Amino acid sequence: MLKIEAEREDDGRWIAEVPSLPGVMTYGATEAEAHAKVKALALRVIADRLENGEPLPHEMAGVFEAA
Repeated sequence: MLKIEAEREDDGRWIAEVPSLPGVMTYGATEAEAHAKVKALALRVIADRLENGEPLPHEMAGVFEAA
């Protein structure tokens, strides 16, 4: 499981990030919007890492298994 951290900024926007994926951080008008955007971005980053043979976060160890 990848952990999402979120907090409200002084200007009212919400910021969400996935700490185990550096740079995966988004803003939203609501907490739900920030969460949805950060999940989508995290999936894109994970797909890019897989395509380029880069390691996945240790929290994802065992997600895929060869049949």
